Amino acid sequence: MRRLTILVSALALVLALVTPVFAQGGIHTVQPGENLYRISLRYGTTINALAAANNLGNTNRIYVGQRLVIPGSTSSPAPGTSAPSSGVHVVQRGETLSRIALRYGVSVQTLASVNGIANASRIYVGQRLTIPGRSGTPATPAQPSTGGQVYVVQRGDTLSAIALRHGVSVWTLASANGISNASLIYVGQRLQIPSGGSTTPNPAPPANAPTSGRWIDVNLSTQRLTAYQGNTAVRSTLVSTGLPRTPTVTGQYRIYVKYASAPMSGPGYYLPGVPYVMYFYRGYGIHGTYWHSNFGRPMSHGCVNLPTSEAQWLYSWAPVGTLVKVHY
Repeated sequence: MRRLTILVSALALVLALVTPVFAQGGIHTVQPGENLYRISLRYGTTINALAAANNLGNTNRIYVGQRLVIPGSTSSPAPGTSAPSSGVHVVQRGETLSRIALRYGVSVQTLASVNGIANASRIYVGQRLTIPGRSGTPATPAQPSTGGQVYVVQRGDTLSAIALRHGVSVWTLASANGISNASLIYVGQRLQIPSGGSTTPNPAPPANAPTSGRWIDVNLSTQRLTAYQGNTAVRSTLVSTGLPRTPTVTGQYRIYVKYASAPMSGPGYYLPGVPYVMYFYRGYGIHGTYWHSNFGRPMSHGCVNLPTSEAQWLYSWAPVGTLVKVHY
């Protein structure tokens, strides 16, 4: 009888390991003695899929009581956390961007891009995230209007994408609509599209500015880059410069090398294929940005981040040797 009991127990253990059983709400709570391999085997998934769904940098480090998202689970969300129909998710304690993305069936990259999140590991309790593809304001085509067109902002739109679509600069579009921060637009907002395409802003040049030739002004106080031909501004755009811990250098420099695409890396980040890079001092450069759209406020590790469409224009306009003035 004892041998039979041992055999039955062993068989139950094997079945528990090899039979896919989905946890309630697609969540598994780690039990004593479990490891990621055993959990992945139980739910019919892989270690890599589990690690990716839960932002696990080290697959050997999980702890008793830890709640793991099970990728591919078709179960409903846990009680009290039903998906909102408004297309907005409020971040709860213990949530990660990958878990939220998995819950709504979108990619982490898409969710980060729509919400202007540069670092997917940095979200906070109470943060309101727009969920792309959820119900919201229906699509409304641009309508003719005196002096231009009116465009109604759709879910997932950014000011830089709207500007590119209508052939105007971000600066021009922001100025025409009284927008001081290009990252703060909302679904349903009606934007006036200036007629005649890109207009040329003409902000006053700073003191001791060159009176001839092409040069670039980066104003850290206003988070704005302006391209000048002598005293005349030919293009201007909102930018994102260095954060307080990683400030952008100030002074006068010259572009010493240009790359149409180049990788960038540093402590805690790696960015492949950064577009339209122009280095002006050591590792400090002016370049396009695909990982956020929060132009108008500091976001970088010291470089000058531009909307990619604006970076492309500047890359074509400014040759190696172009003066770059950076100041407050």
